[in-house]
Order: sequence, then C-alpha cells, then structure tokens
Amino acid sequence: MTMKGSWVALGLVAVLLAGCAGSSTPVPQRQQAQVAVESPVVGPRWQLILIGTDEHWAGNEPAWFEVVPNGEALHLTGNDGCNRLNGQVSLDDGNRIRIENLASTRMACANLAEAQRVTTLLENAYRFLIDKDRLVFFGRDSRVLGGFQRTSAR
Repeated sequence: MTMKGSWVALGLVAVLLAGCAGSSTPVPQRQQAQVAVESPVVGPRWQLILIGTDEHWAGNEPAWFEVVPNGEALHLTGNDGCNRLNGQVSLDDGNRIRIENLASTRMACANLAEAQRVTTLLENAYRFLIDKDRLVFFGRDSRVLGGFQRTSAR
C-alpha cells in the first residue's frame, strides 16, 4: 500500500468512526416506580398493637398511621401516641417500604420515650407483610419491628 493509499484508508476509518459517534443508540431509561396506590398499605388507618414481636402498645393514646396518595407521591400522616406525624412513603412491588422525612409536632407528654420508639420503628421499616387486617414491618435485618391492625376509626 502506498503512502497515499494509507492516508485514504485512515481517512475512511475516521469518517466511519465519526459517523458512529454521531448516531447514538437510545439508552433505555429506568422507569420511575409508579405510586403504588393499589397497595393494601395505602388507604386504611393502621393502629400499632405490637412493638417487636411480643410487646403490646401501652401508650395512653393510640399510635397509628395512614398512607394516602398526594399527587404523584405517597404521604404518611399519623400519631406516635403523643405527637402528630407527617412524612413521605415509597413502596415497591417487592413489599419494600421506605418512610422518609418523618416530622412530628413537639408536644410534652408523659410517654415521650414510647412515642420515640414508634418513630424509630417507622423510620427503620424496610419490608412489610399484610395478612388480612394485620400489617407487620420488618427491618433490613429481617427482624420484626412492629405490628399494626387495620382500623376504621378516623
């Protein structure tokens, strides 16, 4: 191959590479998780009945939460037995739950330590299981964090 032929071949390779770089194959985008409004967690009020596997809730006021759709997100409202709670919830089809940005009022009450346990339970929830009218939250280590019962009280 002559010197002129080498430059022509090199030029053709450069043109081909430039053409390939200009035509990008669309990269599939990850689908955002849709709001799981069909989940049985969404809608009813869930009242705390157990902390861990066997410690019955003994607060003066009931501890409860409910998850409701709020635009394209899920919103949690509730009570930790002392203070009102608000936060965001994410659910996926693997029965995973994530409760974030949990905020509460700052009332002074006799059972403040118990109320904090409820908040900690909700913040550490990783998976859930529903059996009829019972909801159980599990931590990342698969330990039971607490159990709730579906109620109709509002």
